Amino acid sequence: MHQTHSRILVFLMGVFIAGLSLTSCKTTPDDGPPPSPPREVGFVVIKPERISITTELSGRTSAFQVAEIRPQVSGLIQKRLFVEGSQVKVGQVLYQIDAAPLEATLKNAQAALHRAEASLPSVQAKAERFKNLVAIKAVSQQDYDDMAAALAQITADIQYWSATVETARINLAYTRITAPISGRIGRSNVTAGAIVTAYQPIPLATIQQLDPIYVDVPQSTTDLLRLQSRLQKGSLNQHEKDQDKVKLILEDGAPYALEGTLQFSDVTVDPTTGSITLRALFPNPDGVLLPGMFVQTIIKEGVSAQALLVPQQGVSRDPKGNPYALIIDADSKAGFRPLTLDRAIGDKWLVTAGLAPGDQVIVEGLLMLRPGTPVKGLPFEPAPAGQAPASSPDAPSQKRSEGGV
Repeated sequence: MHQTHSRILVFLMGVFIAGLSLTSCKTTPDDGPPPSPPREVGFVVIKPERISITTELSGRTSAFQVAEIRPQVSGLIQKRLFVEGSQVKVGQVLYQIDAAPLEATLKNAQAALHRAEASLPSVQAKAERFKNLVAIKAVSQQDYDDMAAALAQITADIQYWSATVETARINLAYTRITAPISGRIGRSNVTAGAIVTAYQPIPLATIQQLDPIYVDVPQSTTDLLRLQSRLQKGSLNQHEKDQDKVKLILEDGAPYALEGTLQFSDVTVDPTTGSITLRALFPNPDGVLLPGMFVQTIIKEGVSAQALLVPQQGVSRDPKGNPYALIIDADSKAGFRPLTLDRAIGDKWLVTAGLAPGDQVIVEGLLMLRPGTPVKGLPFEPAPAGQAPASSPDAPSQKRSEGGV
């Protein structure tokens, strides 16, 4: 009996203690975790800048002038009078064709001309006498007409043989094949002893003038139309000094020392590529540029006086690849701004839509940052070139974020 009372007493005390515990839990206030402080981020202020807009286009070099050397008379090549690959000057003799047959032709024509000219005075005098005699009926009209026809024939023969002599003299001169332009001559396709024909399809050699030299680059019609649209809107000015100057980058990535000049833009679109050809002219005094070389050109499109540039590290992309930036809005929170980008200029993007002058674009501390997050902005100070940025647990991350919104 005593044990039973003890058990009941223990049970009642347990219930009482549990009740006190529950009462204590209900009366204690639920404060929760303290609010987190705003995230520190680095920002840059967007300001309009005056920049020169350029475009890089690939192209190939081509000779300023090209002359394919072909014979103008048929004959036997007696000599080749140049060194393959050397520089030749206009008028320099390149080949000598056997001139003996053409010399004989010239002498034959000259002899025939002399014969005609020798008979002219006699026939001319006789025709003059017949003209006077026919007036007094001393000779018949027929005799006078025959003599007048003979005089006309002699005169025609003289003209014919004069032209024949001139043709023979020209053909004889053609036996000395000369350079029509100055430039570098390539390999010879014939040797001494070869028979050539006048105006044959295969050239004897080719001369190319390489100083100056052309650079032909294709430009898509899409880029051309976009450029024309900017000019019409007034966002680009093409009336700046040295607007037509072009820079060149060689195949090994080295810049070419001399600037070129933009000559013209073709007026016909290539239907196979949908592009037009731009031609620039470059000085080439040292012969660095050779025809057919692949090069990169930097062509000036114009000057933009109110360009908006944003550091590339401040531009992210959503899962669809669309660019956007996060700014510090009026409530000191991260704001979302979709962007329209034109091109990269150095380490910045040229923005055509999405930002306005005065916007504070977040470029540091973007990791896991979401729109609407309270932020504390600090002016961004890029590290000097060649120096790694200082790392601090409290400093915003300097890594570029590519995460989605």
